Amino acid sequence: MSPRAIDVLRQVAWVAAEDTRHTAPLLKHFGINTRMLAAHEHNEEAVAQQIVARLGEGKSVALVSDAGTPGISDPGARIVARVRAAGYRVVPLPGPCAAVTALSASGLVDSHFLFYGFLPAKARQREEALRPLAALPYALVFYEAPHRILETVATLSSVLGADRTLVLARELTKLFETIHACPLGEALAWLQADANRQRGEFVLLVSGAPPAADDGEGERVLRLLLDDGLPVRLAARLAHEITGAGKNRLYDLALGWKKADSSE
Repeated sequence: MSPRAIDVLRQVAWVAAEDTRHTAPLLKHFGINTRMLAAHEHNEEAVAQQIVARLGEGKSVALVSDAGTPGISDPGARIVARVRAAGYRVVPLPGPCAAVTALSASGLVDSHFLFYGFLPAKARQREEALRPLAALPYALVFYEAPHRILETVATLSSVLGADRTLVLARELTKLFETIHACPLGEALAWLQADANRQRGEFVLLVSGAPPAADDGEGERVLRLLLDDGLPVRLAARLAHEITGAGKNRLYDLALGWKKADSSE
């Protein structure tokens, strides 16, 4: 908790909390007596109206969630949207974010990451959600609950490939914090070796897809685009996006073809 966050919670008229039973001990710890109202995923629309009404009365409201950042795979996004739509100011207070905390300690060297959040609970839907992500050259970031961790890791391995690196980060910033990296194909056995490793809230980070092998498809698509009259730079970029072949190599190849054609 930052000093600024503590000051805000003391000064506002209301604290909207995902679970008032969890937030009450936090407020008590800092000697804060602000009134609370419950704001969870099942009542977001109704509470948003209440919050907008209180703002209309000139009162201020703070929004907190149980163990994360509101609106980041936690309730709060609809409330923020309604408050902004009503013309009121929304002020973010920086705080812990599990995804970024895990990334900073993961050791993954991917230049970019894609935050997905929670995958679908049902096996078939989970596989369908993962397939479009399999070829992306970005680190993939998921959240998962302990009761689904084994089946989710098994699906990640089967869809994304056993050789990609998985970083399992559990109970971040808490007493039993664990950050373990291994090939996806070995992760299930690691989790099953100790039941304690399956406890707590998880962040799962998967290394980005390796560069696609050059099977000549990039050159074929490049030639078709050039034959259609596209400029070299645009044709190289599109061929790269379509096939995954190296953009710089395609560009150099196209330039070479152009020079050869002009010299004939």
